[in-house]
Amino acid sequence: MAERSQKEVWQLTPWLMIALLLGNFILMAFDAKEINSGQRIIRVWTQVAADFVQSPVTTVSSVVSNYFRSIASLRSAQTENDLLKQRVQELELEIKQTEELTAENQRLKSLLNLKEQSQFKVLPAKIIGRDPSIWFDSSIINRGSLDGIKLNMPVVTDGGLVGRVTAVSPLTAQVDLITRDKSGLGAVIGEIGTSNALGVVTGTGTKELLEMRYVPGSIEVQSGTPVYTTGQDGIYPKGLKVGEIVEVRSGSATVTHQIFIRASAQLNSMQEVGVLIYEPPPRPEFDQKLPNAVKDEKKKQ
Repeated sequence: MAERSQKEVWQLTPWLMIALLLGNFILMAFDAKEINSGQRIIRVWTQVAADFVQSPVTTVSSVVSNYFRSIASLRSAQTENDLLKQRVQELELEIKQTEELTAENQRLKSLLNLKEQSQFKVLPAKIIGRDPSIWFDSSIINRGSLDGIKLNMPVVTDGGLVGRVTAVSPLTAQVDLITRDKSGLGAVIGEIGTSNALGVVTGTGTKELLEMRYVPGSIEVQSGTPVYTTGQDGIYPKGLKVGEIVEVRSGSATVTHQIFIRASAQLNSMQEVGVLIYEPPPRPEFDQKLPNAVKDEKKKQ
């Protein structure tokens, strides 16, 4: 038994020596110091090992942090960009509204000037609808019988004659334009009283283009000459500008001219018009009976 115990001791002795040597090494390493800095070597080695582990962790952490910062910056830039775009759109809308108000103000001033110059009362009105058909040239205005509008009242702009009222409701009215193919008005080439070139202006169904008929071929007519109403049609007062001649197909002593006129009013783009509160003077009533018929009736009695 004693021999077995001694044998086991001898077997453990090398491990004890190794453990003692390792412990002694650790104590020496822990107690060892650098000559220059005086720091313990174990601390230096520990710091080196920590740096070895910490360096990649720090790098990965920095990359991840920069990535999320970049995403946050992109989101912030996108949001700012969207806000700037919205602001630009708002400014563009404000500019457009300002331009529209300026244009409308200018048109209203023109109508006011027309009202001051006209010998008739002018009622301003806005175009609120247009006939989409190509066969009828008409517009709807926001004035009606409650405003004093009546059938056949002339409608004008600062540029010239637009047409006449052909239908009336309490709040709105329909205006047939002078370009309508069924329209007709008495007109004269040049100033009234100085020209004998009288005729009838009718619509052609073509936007802003009119035709003047029945002008004698013996009268000289030139392009660019203005055309005015004569007031003889019983609808329009005299002196309203209809347009200017753009083409003349000359006639002869026995054949009338064929004259084409471009309307002065911008019929396609007008937004405000003026209704002339005008009623033509009543026409004299003529006796429809023949003089001889009256005498014959007296003889029979």
